[in-house]
Amino acid sequence: MPKLSAHARARKIKLLLFDVDGVLTDGKLFFPPLPGAQQAGMVEVKGFHSHDGAGISLARLGGIKTGIITKRTSETVALRARDLKLEHVHQGVDDKRTCFEQIIQQEGLKPEEAAFVGDDIIDLPAMRAGGLAIAVNNARAEVKREAHYITPHAGGDGALRDAIEFILKAQGKWKKVVEAYIGERSEKKSVQ
Repeated sequence: MPKLSAHARARKIKLLLFDVDGVLTDGKLFFPPLPGAQQAGMVEVKGFHSHDGAGISLARLGGIKTGIITKRTSETVALRARDLKLEHVHQGVDDKRTCFEQIIQQEGLKPEEAAFVGDDIIDLPAMRAGGLAIAVNNARAEVKREAHYITPHAGGDGALRDAIEFILKAQGKWKKVVEAYIGERSEKKSVQ
């Protein structure tokens, strides 16, 4: 059987799952000293790119469900996930492949209808389990070697948006979704 191209694989995607640190963020973790933080626990700060947030909205308009599978647990990530209205939020996951497969089953999908975006070797099992493996531009070499598609941008710099655009364009939905997104924003503005 011929090997499917990344474009052919992207046409089948109905679910896009992704890592957080190094994909949705640039991978840097900040733990600023705050007054009283020692008693209350550690405070973690991360930066998120607005292009990725808009990309999640575009994916939703295109009928693609989204979610995170990450090893770390962070209230900052939980807040961002709620803000983005992600359908799936799984933190503190050591076995990303099993989690990925459980989500696919829960959604009633086939593995080839799901994609995973990763940047480091812990993401490889989930990337291997789906139909489309995506690596961010600054992913580790081992991850890039196994990816079907590598984003033009680095993690935390719009890479998730690149992945979403690639999928929506492969599915022939891009122009329609952009028009719907622009129209949705214009309607909200005119109502106010």
